[in-house]
Amino acid sequence: MSKILEQISEELINGKTKVVKELVAQALSEGIPAKDILDKALLAGIDVVSEKFKTNEMYVPEVIISSRAMTAGMELLKPHLGETDAKPIGKAVIGTVKGDLHDIGKNIVRMMFEGKGIEVIDLGVDVSPEDFLKAHKENKVDIVALSALLTTTMDEMTNTVNAFVEAGLRDEVIFMIGGTPVTEAFRKIAGADFYATDAATASDIAKQELFKRRGATV
Repeated sequence: MSKILEQISEELINGKTKVVKELVAQALSEGIPAKDILDKALLAGIDVVSEKFKTNEMYVPEVIISSRAMTAGMELLKPHLGETDAKPIGKAVIGTVKGDLHDIGKNIVRMMFEGKGIEVIDLGVDVSPEDFLKAHKENKVDIVALSALLTTTMDEMTNTVNAFVEAGLRDEVIFMIGGTPVTEAFRKIAGADFYATDAATASDIAKQELFKRRGATV
């Protein structure tokens, strides 16, 4: 691997946003393909962050800082990726459910999804079942990811799944749910497909299920 790609990956893990931007710009100026910068630097770095998060070697504040570095690098890279064959492996809509304004966990999941090559439509917080349904109708997403931090808003996850059932669109999407009060037992009650204890696990599940949908292996 090119030394500069290794540097980008390392600085992303360390959350050095300014340095990551500078190195990505340098790599592009040196003629390194955008796809290589994406796969061998940014995605490689975020995979390390994901694993460290799972094993408690990195914590939420550090992951957030790394996510900012990832975002900064992607902003520079996106115009060049449009010129390549780099395509997302799938599409997800994500949001914190109606009545809940917490977004840190959701934002980490979004970053982890993007790090796995998934295009993400982030609806933000306080998202109604109708808005999730509208987003799917307009974008034909593969995954609907719901976040909740308050026990009082968990029922909105059930309401969102039911909205898709009533619209006859339930089988078109994979429902994933998560958040501090959410459990595997509640997943079954809500009618969702998957529950993940953390963002890294959620992104692994999402990637695996998207490949299954396409009859491929991870």
